[in-house]
Amino acid sequence: MVRVLAVADEVVESLTYGVGIEGRPDLILGAGDLPFDYLEVLSSLCDAPCVFVPGNHDRDLRGFRHGRGGWTRSGLPVADPGPPGAINADGRTVTVAGLRISGLGGSRRYNGGPNQYTDTTQRLRSWRLACARPSPDILLTHSPARGVGDGDDLPHRGFDCYHGLVRSLRPALMVHGHIHPYGTHPTDKIVGEDTVSMNVVGYCQFDVEPGSRDFRVVRRRHGA
Repeated sequence: MVRVLAVADEVVESLTYGVGIEGRPDLILGAGDLPFDYLEVLSSLCDAPCVFVPGNHDRDLRGFRHGRGGWTRSGLPVADPGPPGAINADGRTVTVAGLRISGLGGSRRYNGGPNQYTDTTQRLRSWRLACARPSPDILLTHSPARGVGDGDDLPHRGFDCYHGLVRSLRPALMVHGHIHPYGTHPTDKIVGEDTVSMNVVGYCQFDVEPGSRDFRVVRRRHGA
């Protein structure tokens, strides 16, 4: 089992002191809209790699490239644009801590800000990601699928195209943020045939077996 600490949207200060973390996670997942230094602190505290996707309130990370000489944008040297040492999985599939993770950041386009997409654009991004083989263990997104724990207002509506993406990839888990619980306790839901969609605003710590559909929630907090 791989031990995962997944966080999104709301900073839980106690986590930065190790309070509320069961054992030591093998991997930190960031589902968007969190300060990058928060993800860095959690990664350092747990001595675990961090994989993240950007949310609609995060900076625009497009156009950055990492090579032997470090980070560049438009051919010019720049500082690490994300949490230092973290892996941006937006639009690609990565293998970290023994888990395959496919990522898609962003929300629906509602005011022209960064990391916002029309359903058509996100469908194209999903189509590119659907070519990943073998299938990932986790689909990490900022927004949920439409009708699966999303909201009714435009900024918080999920993406319709995620249903097709889940059917293609068949991950064991879809981990997302974006939908603040505001004192409620959102339940995990099924999307596609048997993928569990999990809202991790606040945090959720779970164990998952790579290459299987076996997972166990260890501890969670719905919101900060």
